[in-house]
Amino acid sequence: MQAQSQLKAIYKDHADTIVGNCDSTLFLGGKEKTTVKELSETLGKETIDLYNTSETRSNQKSFGLNYQKTGKELMSQDEITVMDGGKCIYQLRGVRPFLSDKFDITKHKNYKLLEDYDKRNLFDVEEYLTNRDKVKLHSSYKINRLNI
Repeated sequence: MQAQSQLKAIYKDHADTIVGNCDSTLFLGGKEKTTVKELSETLGKETIDLYNTSETRSNQKSFGLNYQKTGKELMSQDEITVMDGGKCIYQLRGVRPFLSDKFDITKHKNYKLLEDYDKRNLFDVEEYLTNRDKVKLHSSYKINRLNI
């Protein structure tokens, strides 16, 4: 699934149950509003120190300094939608979500088996479904007899 809207389109009211039963979630990027909003909320907030200064000039100068602690989203919805394409956010139950680099598939030991490496590795689903039940002429089959 790439967006929660896909899940809701297929499973309607059960979509939240499915998401709730996922122990891990990997966000690879996207901008679908529901997904991005929920991810931003899940990431939570951080506390930041906010200092404001003011100066009034008239017959007498006056200065003011205001200090407060406030909450800021770790990543706003906007920051999530423009996240670097080489990054991902991984959420694992019991662990705070973290930002990570995406894995470079060209470094995987089985990369040479992918179509990205060699177009001849393309898996044709239509061909597979068409031919999966056909008997092969040069294959041997064992026939068992069942006596009832």
